[in-house]
Amino acid sequence: MFEPPMNLNFIPMKKVILLIALIAVASGANAQDWKGKFEQLGTTLPTPNSYRTASGAPGEAYWQQKADYKIKATLDEDKQTITGSETITYKNNSPDKLNYLWIQLDQNMRAKDSQTPQVSSSEFNSNEVAAKTLQQYILRDVDYDGGFKLTSVKNAKGEDMRVAINHTMMRIDLDEPLNPGQSITFSIDWWYNINDRMKIGGRSGYEYFPKDDNYEFTIAQWYPRMAVYNDVEGWQNKQFLGRGEFTLTFGDFDVEITVPSDHIVAATGWLQNPKEVLTPEEYKRFEKAKTSADQVIIVTQNEAIMKEKAKSDKKSTWHFKAENVRDFAFASSRKFIWDAEMVKIGDKTPLAMSFYPKEGNPLWERESTKAVANTLRTYSKMTIDYPYPVAISVHSASIGMEYPMICFNFGRPDEDGTYTDQLKWRMIGVVVHEVGHNFFPMIINSDERQWTWMDEGLNTFVQTVTQKENYPDMPRRRGEPSTIVDYMKGNPDFIRPIMTNSEQIVQFGNNAYAKPATALTILRETVMGRELFDAAFKEYANRWAFKQPEPADFFRTMEDASGVDLDWFWKGWFYTTDYVDIDLSNVRWFKETSVSKGLEGQNQQGQIRNTNKDEDGNNLDFSAGPEPLTITDTDPRYYGEFKNRIDDEAVRNEYANKNFYELTFKNKGGLVMPVIIEWTYTDGTKEIEKLPAEIWRMNETKTTKVFLKDKEVASIKIDPNLETADVNTDNNSFPRKENESRLDKFKNKDN
Repeated sequence: MFEPPMNLNFIPMKKVILLIALIAVASGANAQDWKGKFEQLGTTLPTPNSYRTASGAPGEAYWQQKADYKIKATLDEDKQTITGSETITYKNNSPDKLNYLWIQLDQNMRAKDSQTPQVSSSEFNSNEVAAKTLQQYILRDVDYDGGFKLTSVKNAKGEDMRVAINHTMMRIDLDEPLNPGQSITFSIDWWYNINDRMKIGGRSGYEYFPKDDNYEFTIAQWYPRMAVYNDVEGWQNKQFLGRGEFTLTFGDFDVEITVPSDHIVAATGWLQNPKEVLTPEEYKRFEKAKTSADQVIIVTQNEAIMKEKAKSDKKSTWHFKAENVRDFAFASSRKFIWDAEMVKIGDKTPLAMSFYPKEGNPLWERESTKAVANTLRTYSKMTIDYPYPVAISVHSASIGMEYPMICFNFGRPDEDGTYTDQLKWRMIGVVVHEVGHNFFPMIINSDERQWTWMDEGLNTFVQTVTQKENYPDMPRRRGEPSTIVDYMKGNPDFIRPIMTNSEQIVQFGNNAYAKPATALTILRETVMGRELFDAAFKEYANRWAFKQPEPADFFRTMEDASGVDLDWFWKGWFYTTDYVDIDLSNVRWFKETSVSKGLEGQNQQGQIRNTNKDEDGNNLDFSAGPEPLTITDTDPRYYGEFKNRIDDEAVRNEYANKNFYELTFKNKGGLVMPVIIEWTYTDGTKEIEKLPAEIWRMNETKTTKVFLKDKEVASIKIDPNLETADVNTDNNSFPRKENESRLDKFKNKDN
């Protein structure tokens, strides 16, 4: 291989860039410094196959199961129980014979033999403990009789089926295998005691209002439901311990819910019998809301207050149907105020709706449905058009939880109706977040039990976009690079990679919500650019809408649809706990000696060079002036077989008044990222320059690069807009902070 001498004094400036590249290669050749951050993910990801392709798309043989439910349930307000009977029709679309079926029994997380309290550590931090803390977090309310009470499991002939219950999972043994393409129908009857959320918490349950002696029920995980069987894991078999959420199969629901006749019910799906369950005036307003782009109050606050006092002893049955959903939830109370407005999304007009007790007003009437509508618009733009007929926000104390078409959200004003801006923004934020979950994971149906970040992280990212677009004054606590810095630079003993199962995550909010959301923000704004990112992200949503994607499907689609190799990004952000800390460790300033003739050892003011350096010999400022750079005639051996020659004198003249700046960067945090440089010149102007992350590809710990500038530089700053989550900005500037900048000197001289 041709090896030119490594001395700038012998090289024509036309070849300086080539030489710098060669120096970079040489400096990165030390094997002990190379940690493989740019190595392809390769076998880290599962091998592509006919079900999931190397491009990240569903393959030609992709399949998923289907589970349809017909459910009849009764809510007993006085006893706080749910009693239900369901018929499940399960279709085996897999290529496998199934000898048994698995059912999820999530309520058993609260059963007497639950593993949840057994695997949850607890301690007394002092010799004082609040009664609620003792009951909810330490003893787990030993008096509460939770869990499903199954009364029958029968086949289509009415015969008992053989079952085995393993805590939150139930196996049904089949008399004959369920072959590919076949369906099976069976029924389950059950009941359970609804939990008091104030006492023992939970994603669903009831809230009691002592002042008017009424209840609000927010009901979820309330029926035995099919576990997922797929091409990746077979049967989903992780127990529900309380944190890792839900892995579910799409299907159609036909649900009848019997409640006190003065209750208002909000639920997944479209109400089939509004005339039967609503008053004539409520029905009239409901019909108006279907075509109104303005908010319509269907049940007023005064009407709800009258119901609170009267308390009907009659019953009504609300009938809902929902197609192609993965779950069903509902809320019921006579306390509900109800408002709605129509939202135009493509060729559809879903209803954005809110249900809330008077304790939520005036905040909820002002903000909730508006936030639902804003969420549907922005998420539809970023992913797919919202396909369902309704999107509902229900107010309940101290919660944020999502289900198809419906979510339960906090945000309660003081008793006199006043509230702070902080409460308003938090309430809007939780509504946007939980309504956004309709897209991740209710439509793009990731496995929450395994990969929390695929729903929470992606959703928090689009939540951030939604808030920027619709609420520009709203403080954002997640999704922005600056908000993740404290976590990234924290104690590594309490940090896990994003690619960690839900039950093993230490800092849940930071790991599963904030860090992946920030990573995607950086990917969009800094690494890929909005155009490429948005197109690829939308492609992922379209490919996997109503399907079950895995992490590799997301990673591969983002690369496939953008044409950008992102393996280094996924490795660093998702598979490691590295952080960003890029140190601008040294800056050298050169000028060609034909201009600085006779200035060897002197600056341009004729003074002896007085270099200001740190203990490692790195420059601290520009006080010494430029170092001399001699451009000599080209050595003939550089030409090789070329007959043409460079005009050496013309090269010297071309660069006679130019400034060369050699910048050395050190990667102290381990996470390779683009290097964003802000140049501030002595005339006060600024310039932003960005180096791709691949600048680190030959040496992942240190890299040096020369820049040519017409003007003199006063100061240099790395990541000036804080867009890479750099955890230490003290080492991002030159001159170092303890030194007066050349720009200040320049201004002082002029004054």
